[in-house]
Amino acid sequence: MTDAVPRRPDGRPLWYGRRASHKLRPGRQRLVDDLLPTIRVPSEGPSEGAIDLAALFGRSMPAYRLEIGFGGGEHLAGQAAANPDVGFIGSEPFINGVASLLAEIDERALANVRVFDDDVRLILDKLPAAAFERIYVLFPDPWPKTRHHRRRIVGAETLGQLARLVPPGGQLLFATDHMGYAAWALEHVRRHPAWRWTAERPGDWRDPPADWVPTRYEKKARRKGDLPVYLSFERQED
Repeated sequence: MTDAVPRRPDGRPLWYGRRASHKLRPGRQRLVDDLLPTIRVPSEGPSEGAIDLAALFGRSMPAYRLEIGFGGGEHLAGQAAANPDVGFIGSEPFINGVASLLAEIDERALANVRVFDDDVRLILDKLPAAAFERIYVLFPDPWPKTRHHRRRIVGAETLGQLARLVPPGGQLLFATDHMGYAAWALEHVRRHPAWRWTAERPGDWRDPPADWVPTRYEKKARRKGDLPVYLSFERQED
């Protein structure tokens, strides 16, 4: 059987989880077959390596945002609908989540969303520098066991890659209901010279941003009594 797990050059896997939980309904399978290829982000750019965002969206957009691990796509679709002049790239290796977002894109006729249906770390180096005004990392897998912490998407290795994509004054927004991961993210981001935590009072991390669109995972966590935290970091001058 073919190993579908994306891997680094040294052979270590990038994505460690399952890529599907159940068979897609016929309508969603059609979206994966027909719609996804028309809005898929290529894993490789031109010879110089950078993905051309204007070519990807068919025009130059005033601004771009990246959502890493969009889950069912609720937040991404809501943001795209509210900001039609912003180009959104969403990454998600879980095919059921991809299909959910495709259904939102189809139903709302969203023309400003492009999808990378794989581990975002495969394209971080292919995206143009300082191109994204905002990056979202929302409710990622916390990998709670200590031996698995290196799998977390927010860590020393990726923070530098993300900083390359955001101009000074841009944002990195991280949300989680796992307090261990929240502490981990704060520790790693605050000691990285490219990022500054913007919170000045408890409400700045207890309350979601004003334009927030809740995800199904977030709602589920709240029903269980788990209170998410919302951490906002600003890109600093080099």
